[in-house]
Amino acid sequence: MNRPFADMPYGYPPAFCYPLTEICMYILFLLCFYHAWKQGISKLAYLLGGFGFGLLLEYINVRANAGYRYGQFLLMIRDIPVGIGAGWGIIMYTSRLITESMHMRSWPAAAMEALLALSIDWSMDVVAYRLHMWHWNWETIINPSVALSAQYFGVPWGNFYGWLCVVFFYSLFSRYLERSRIWKAAIPILAILISQVALYVTLFPISFFLKNHFNILSADKLVFTLLFFAILTTIGIYKMKRHPLKLPFITWLVPAWFHIYFFCWLFIGGFAQENTLMTILSVLSLLVGTLIHWLLILNTKSRT
Repeated sequence: MNRPFADMPYGYPPAFCYPLTEICMYILFLLCFYHAWKQGISKLAYLLGGFGFGLLLEYINVRANAGYRYGQFLLMIRDIPVGIGAGWGIIMYTSRLITESMHMRSWPAAAMEALLALSIDWSMDVVAYRLHMWHWNWETIINPSVALSAQYFGVPWGNFYGWLCVVFFYSLFSRYLERSRIWKAAIPILAILISQVALYVTLFPISFFLKNHFNILSADKLVFTLLFFAILTTIGIYKMKRHPLKLPFITWLVPAWFHIYFFCWLFIGGFAQENTLMTILSVLSLLVGTLIHWLLILNTKSRT
């Protein structure tokens, strides 16, 4: 078996895996693009901005040697799969459609969108990592012997913390900029620039300060941020005005694809046999994601 990394016991997946993943991602992006096109320039700009932001931050992270790199996909820009940008775009776009339908205020909405996005990444990363779609270099982080067991089964806690920050900042700054008289098409560009600065400050100077002075590590920041966002979301739901939910088809199609697709590869790739706890948590992640969107759909039907 051809093993691309010495610290990983898994070889490359079947040849159709990467192209199939990319094609599905592009189809979902086109569906979101069509929906955004019908809604107007603001929605289209937000989707395309999420796409561009995703590519930019991944490029910066890889070039800055943030500890990971990508596998070889069909469409690549500077070693970054184009499908990754599409994935960021559709996840952030559909998450925002949900909070907008709920008429939530800016801060709770951004917090809820970050949590919705994280629920997808939580299911995806463990499997995608073992499929070599992307790879964390544990040799430079801790030790290559912990490639499958460190932190969250080989996925750094900082990755999840980063997801929360990325989605929260982009959503929050976009919402505030949209209230101004700035040209609508320029809002995503400004939101990306401001979000990138906020992300850099959060992930580097602030993180270094917390670690050096208070020994606060990525896991601690993740737990605190999860609790903070959960509280913000709860308050936002409690205070929001009650309106009928009108959720488009893509708001559940996108998360359903991510959850189900990577859950299937958990077994197709033979990863489910690696660690019982990992498999149990993957099942729970699928169930939680299903429950969240099922409740949203029920709420939609009960109010229409």
